[in-house]
Amino acid sequence: MPDDRLWPVSIKGVVFVDEKVVLLLNDRAEWELLGGRLERGETPEACVRRELKEELGRTVAVDRLLLAEVLETLPQKFVLILAYYCLLPAQTAEFKLSEEHKEVRLFSISELSQIPIPDVYVKAVNLTQRALT
Repeated sequence: MPDDRLWPVSIKGVVFVDEKVVLLLNDRAEWELLGGRLERGETPEACVRRELKEELGRTVAVDRLLLAEVLETLPQKFVLILAYYCLLPAQTAEFKLSEEHKEVRLFSISELSQIPIPDVYVKAVNLTQRALT
């Protein structure tokens, strides 16, 4: 019997280009932040750098932790989300999309209410905006 207290950990990066957030379209037809599973022996910061390099072909600098929250991805399936604000060294929207996702796109903050995206990701984006002002 699995231990319900143990959940996978997903490290996410909030990245902006020209005041728009970078999001990926997943297999569930939802937009999501960049990132993925924390691997054994890896720090969260190293994980987000690795994941963004894999998913976009870009290197990022990790600035700060924005939030740590539990997300129910499917009924009774939970994941601990750690979201970090990340910076691209060069502000360009040229990305090399990995095979893990269907599409990469830039969204303004106002557009987030019009797309399928988990609330916790919107919260992380809004926390980034507050941290920058």
